[in-house]
Amino acid sequence: MKQHNHVQADMTKILGNGGTGPARHLRRWIVWVALALAAVLAVFVWGFSGGKEQVSYQVQEARRGDLTITVSATGNLQPLNQVDVGSERSGIIRSVEVDYNDQVKMGQPLARLDTAMLEAEVRKASAALELAQAKVLQAQATLRQAGAELARMRQAHELTGGRVPSARELDVAEAALERARADEAAARAQVSQARATLESVRTDLSKTLILSPINGIVLSRSVEPGQTVAASLQAPVLFTLAEDLARMELHVDLDEADVGRVEPGQQATFTVDAYPERIFPAEVVQVRYSAKAEGGVVTYETVLRVDNTGLLLRPGMTATADITVNEIRDAVLVPNSALRFMPREPGGQPGEKSSMLNKLMPRPPRHARRASQSGGFNGAGAAEQKVWTLRQDTLVSIPVTIGATDGVMTEIVKGEVEPGMGVVTGSMSIRK
Repeated sequence: MKQHNHVQADMTKILGNGGTGPARHLRRWIVWVALALAAVLAVFVWGFSGGKEQVSYQVQEARRGDLTITVSATGNLQPLNQVDVGSERSGIIRSVEVDYNDQVKMGQPLARLDTAMLEAEVRKASAALELAQAKVLQAQATLRQAGAELARMRQAHELTGGRVPSARELDVAEAALERARADEAAARAQVSQARATLESVRTDLSKTLILSPINGIVLSRSVEPGQTVAASLQAPVLFTLAEDLARMELHVDLDEADVGRVEPGQQATFTVDAYPERIFPAEVVQVRYSAKAEGGVVTYETVLRVDNTGLLLRPGMTATADITVNEIRDAVLVPNSALRFMPREPGGQPGEKSSMLNKLMPRPPRHARRASQSGGFNGAGAAEQKVWTLRQDTLVSIPVTIGATDGVMTEIVKGEVEPGMGVVTGSMSIRK
């Protein structure tokens, strides 16, 4: 207690209770600078004279096994064949014969339009055809009459030695015969025209019955009885049908970095949110050349064939697919963390001192700089790297050539790494 009072008295003297003005502020500033220098000196002394660091290493064993390389992509399920059914005729919907999820056959009625106006058009066209046919009969009679008249005049001309009828009268009779033939041909053409008009109206009448073009299931229905359909420039879509949902397609967007590794025939698996615990199989059938660019990301649409015999999957579901692009059997594998590990000190000796200067201004390890300068590929497409192992508590580097990776484990193509060998995956320093 006495000592504390003495220190307080000394500080009071140093700060100068009796002093005033600039001298007092100057003395106080000098004291604080001295205290700061003493603190910095204490930190350096602690750093240089502190205890040693004990380094603890995490080790995992290399193993032999199979490696499966996959590429991930997302997309949506679609029917193998989807058809939009519309109406070519305008009119009022009289009845709708199917509903959502109904199974339909080819030629089965889906909806009917009101036919009153078209039935009247059919009757009108039928009457026009009958009239044209009657005109043909009339023209044929006129033709026969003109022919008989010409024959009679020629016979009289021969019997009278050319005196009766005159040559002019014969010319008039021949012209009448030609006109009769032309009238018959025109009447026959009118019959063909009337018959075509009748067929056209009957065709329009048949289109008031909207039929299914395929065997499938009704995905959507956008029409109700009594609704007016206006088919002007484009046929309105009344129904959407999907053919055979037991077979579907998964369309995914494949990143441009992965498109070179994916090809038709490769197997894949995918999941959907509706069944998160279930994995569905698929097969790549097409990698399209057309690119899609959105937000600076380039993707290529890839089509996968899906077996949906159980009808669990539905069109439009979002799926995440993993496409198997490579399978490696019986390979030596090490964790990826073993390839990322770098000792903090060149020697890597446990218990080695770490100076305060290195703590305050750390530098990259020398072996890391050497690795970055000498690392690369071995010319055969495999990368050269190092892994570390412990031999008698000493870190030893092993140059290796790595191959494929699945993001967790990496294949060792070349190097003195054997199954069961411990490789260092990380370290932790403990100061004593």
